[in-house]
Amino acid sequence: MLILTGDDVRRALPMAAAMDAVERAFAQLAAGQAEVPLRPHVGVPEADGLLLVMPAYLSESGALAVKALTIFPHNSECHGLPAIAALVTLFDATNGVPLALLDASYLTALRTGAASGVATRLLARQDARTLALFGAGAQALPQAWAVCVARQIARIWLVNRTGAHAERLAAELRAFGEPIPADVRIAASAHEALAEADVICTATASSVPLFADGDVRPGAHLNAIGAYRPAMREIPGETVARARVVVDARAAAWAEAGELVLARDEGLIGADHVAAELGEIALGRATGRTDPDQITLFKSVGNAAQDAAAAQAAYARARALGIGTAMEL
Repeated sequence: MLILTGDDVRRALPMAAAMDAVERAFAQLAAGQAEVPLRPHVGVPEADGLLLVMPAYLSESGALAVKALTIFPHNSECHGLPAIAALVTLFDATNGVPLALLDASYLTALRTGAASGVATRLLARQDARTLALFGAGAQALPQAWAVCVARQIARIWLVNRTGAHAERLAAELRAFGEPIPADVRIAASAHEALAEADVICTATASSVPLFADGDVRPGAHLNAIGAYRPAMREIPGETVARARVVVDARAAAWAEAGELVLARDEGLIGADHVAAELGEIALGRATGRTDPDQITLFKSVGNAAQDAAAAQAAYARARALGIGTAMEL
């Protein structure tokens, strides 16, 4: 079995390759070639924590994996630790033998960014040049990286409630190099950032909308990936109601996506408001953007198909490059 650390995964799997793997996973999901049960949630109320178990099998690509993921939102201030920790075990789909164990903290951020990158590639206007990024946690840099792979972004606006965290992220983004531009600015308000934003990424743990509906420009594309419980939302219900909404998987989105659940409960949308799954657009079975001025919204709650695909791609590339540590169980 091959052990891959976060650094190993980082070396083995660049964003463009991760995006291709994730798009293929979404296509299999939409084509009925994926077995992905709804993930069970195990709460840890004493720490406001959550354990998720996410198995998946992709029959076309032969990816078989399970991820165990914890979300402890107070880790940073209480323990000096990341809010998300995860492991993925990848199995041989022909005999069930474990192939690899991957530190999936970075893999989770990478595949989540890759999903937003695929959505941006399929839904954003071709002339999109400015990104507004909400949040400065572990998901932030991969979100920016993926959007910049998908479109020729020339400027990034950062919005975060803690100025020091925004400054740190700005420095990381400026030092990253291509395709991320050097023009990274910290906004004084959401209104300032959205005044010229063509693509908007929200990657926070907020339970209330991060901006006013009226601040979203015509033709903007939104990637909403932070709210992971039915009572959480980053996007105003009015924005959801007037957007063309695309999700990673309908059943999971209606079970977990607060943006959809709350907007439905408020009478702003109906069950038919979701236009498509991302994989349906990737397969050409559904239409993405239908008008230059249309607002498009990709709502993702995360899907185990992404983890299986990204783990399989990382494993294959790591073996080819001689990355990782082999061991016998």
